[in-house]
Amino acid sequence: MEGDDSVNEKGLYGSTSPRTRQEPDSYMSVRRYLATRISTLRPPMTRLENPFRVLALLNRQQWLFFLVAFLGWSVDALDFFTVSLTVSDLAKTFNRTNADITWGITLVLMLRSVGSIIFGIAADRYGRKWPFIVNNVLFIVLELGTAFTQTYSQFLAVRALFGIAMGGLYGNAAATALEDCPEAARGLLSGLLQQGYAFGYLLATVFARALVNTTPHGWRPLFWLAATLPLLVIVFRLALPETRSYRERALVRQENGSVSKTFVAEGKVALRKHWLLLIYLVLLMAGFNFMSHGSQDLYPTLLSNQYHFSPNAVTVTQVVANLGAMTGGTVIGYCSQIFGRRLSIIAISVLGGALLYPYTFTRTERIMAPAFFEQFCVQGAWGVIPIHLIELSPSSFRTFVVGTAYQLGNLASSASSTIEAKLGERFPLPSTGPIKRYQYGRVMCIFMGCVFAYVILITLIGPEDRGRGLDIAHDPDLADAAGHEPIDRVLHADARDGAATAPALHADSSMKGSVSQVEIDPDHPSWSGVRHA
Repeated sequence: MEGDDSVNEKGLYGSTSPRTRQEPDSYMSVRRYLATRISTLRPPMTRLENPFRVLALLNRQQWLFFLVAFLGWSVDALDFFTVSLTVSDLAKTFNRTNADITWGITLVLMLRSVGSIIFGIAADRYGRKWPFIVNNVLFIVLELGTAFTQTYSQFLAVRALFGIAMGGLYGNAAATALEDCPEAARGLLSGLLQQGYAFGYLLATVFARALVNTTPHGWRPLFWLAATLPLLVIVFRLALPETRSYRERALVRQENGSVSKTFVAEGKVALRKHWLLLIYLVLLMAGFNFMSHGSQDLYPTLLSNQYHFSPNAVTVTQVVANLGAMTGGTVIGYCSQIFGRRLSIIAISVLGGALLYPYTFTRTERIMAPAFFEQFCVQGAWGVIPIHLIELSPSSFRTFVVGTAYQLGNLASSASSTIEAKLGERFPLPSTGPIKRYQYGRVMCIFMGCVFAYVILITLIGPEDRGRGLDIAHDPDLADAAGHEPIDRVLHADARDGAATAPALHADSSMKGSVSQVEIDPDHPSWSGVRHA
């Protein structure tokens, strides 16, 4: 098997044996790895399946896992945007400037990585279910807390705590939605899941228009409503069990004699073998977060300040852009199953760069068309990310790695709108009133051109593990930490005693080609963490 080729013995569709990492590719030299970055972009060109047939591959439980993850991620986004959509009203209430209120947003972005570490480790150690529920309980408490704050200091303190809670959900949602789903459906579900963020923004926009300043309570009803929605997610998640992938891993740890010691051993293996990969994922997510924040955060200001759009025109343009984002994430996520993760990201990033000029220099309401397609490209690339991160992450720390890489990348990009705003002030426009005008379009176009170039480069040099098996039968790291025997016992538990909690995956193959036959090379340089790339 060469490079990133992820087609297994029976092909992508209808496969009964996900691809296992092979020794020659797993431990290639750095020189060999870099030399294959272009050749491994060759698309696998798997047969194009009707997306509805792909979705039909999911069983009832897999659908429920996906839906609860999507709803949780959407509610998470809605709760975040409640402040973004009420900055002026909050500033009036607390007798502060708009810039002061945006510190509440900055604190959330800064502390999200703390939450991803805490809740990521908890979800990998204790299961996906209860950390997910605790996250949503905190959303309820902290949104209510925001609604009842009376001073600016109280507001900042509550939003700081909200940042920790918000950071903990993304990795858990991705693992819950994707780690049990059929391999053929991963790309499409990844694209759908990622657009929960855009869906949450649309919900927040609608609720803000309906509730803010329509009652004597001003902005507070929006936060009251936002605090009720996580309750629905909690009830939904309580009705579901742990994911199958986590249950199997937990049984292996029990079979090994000590759950905690095995978990620590898995952490040591992951750090020793994959530390360079973890750094790469943070750099990758920094580029992606610069891409989304750089193209979105200052865009309403560009429309209103430079092109004199009315508030209604700005809102409509934003909604159209988010509809493009939701469409693009779904379509490109699906295409990544056919053309590969890296090639899909690179191709849509090239198209996004080509659309920057009309996206930033169209002066009339016709800008809605390039806004739709620009966000189609930006979020199209993002649609590949959940499954790309899942497939690259060490399996034992899937939630932690996915969430922390995403949130550290978010932290690195948190100043993107400030950078664009400061650079824009260097290019003033003639003012017709007291409000100063700037050429934000020029700055955004140049800034985003650089960001797209970075994303293309970092994706090109990075690894891909499309089609990788996500269960314990295809996890050599777990075998290194716990040994082969506990894995064998769990995999054959169904044949031994009919235990429904430990299905014997691929039992007919007696683990041929699975983890039992994968040799581990602990002495190899850590770039082996890139796996077979």
